[in-house]
Amino acid sequence: MKVILLKDVKGTGKQGEVVEVNDGYARNFLIKKGMAKEGTPQNLNAYEQQKKAQAAKEAAERAQAVATAQMLSKVTVTVGAKGGDNNGKMFGSVTAEMVAEALGAMGVAVDKKKIDMKEHIRDFGTFEVTVRLYPEVSQTVRVDVIRL
Repeated sequence: MKVILLKDVKGTGKQGEVVEVNDGYARNFLIKKGMAKEGTPQNLNAYEQQKKAQAAKEAAERAQAVATAQMLSKVTVTVGAKGGDNNGKMFGSVTAEMVAEALGAMGVAVDKKKIDMKEHIRDFGTFEVTVRLYPEVSQTVRVDVIRL
């Protein structure tokens, strides 16, 4: 019997695969426990349509990420920080959250977890940070830290 696996099943296959299994195993275990559904022509067709829709959605998200990366390549983000007088040291540090807020003010919504900083910025000047927009799509952004 053909079944479409809804979850990973050890020894049988991974989620999303169409596999051939014994009738009893399919009916009494896989389908009953919600790990698979029967591979009828209707279910197989619906599964193929769902895969195509998912692929189209991922392609659109990737295209959006590439467009955002191209825009970010031309942008310099300015972040203000407090510091001592006359070229004194910075109080605290510039974090990924502060960079994400500055990008949000520019109209680019980026989660702070997607900003890759090797360490917090603890000085005034120009620095580069990496923004991971999508798997295999990342962009380096220049960050200017100015004194408030």
